[in-house]
Amino acid sequence: MSSGALAKPQMRGLLARRLRIHMVGAFILSIGAGAYYKFAVGDQRKKAYADFYRNYDSMKDFEEMRKAGIFQSAK
Repeated sequence: MSSGALAKPQMRGLLARRLRIHMVGAFILSIGAGAYYKFAVGDQRKKAYADFYRNYDSMKDFEEMRKAGIFQSAK
């Protein structure tokens, strides 16, 4: 066994240093998750809504629902 002195652990400022590292990591992960959601979900959803409303006829849909008896006030 060697009788050399062990280095003392650094305790002063340990929380601040670890917190700074974790905050940077959390910031990078949140930016990445936001960008992923925007491109994977948001843009696809916008495109699907645009495609749906491009050739949607609300009056035709209303007439079909009226004929089916869904509305009580519109005969």
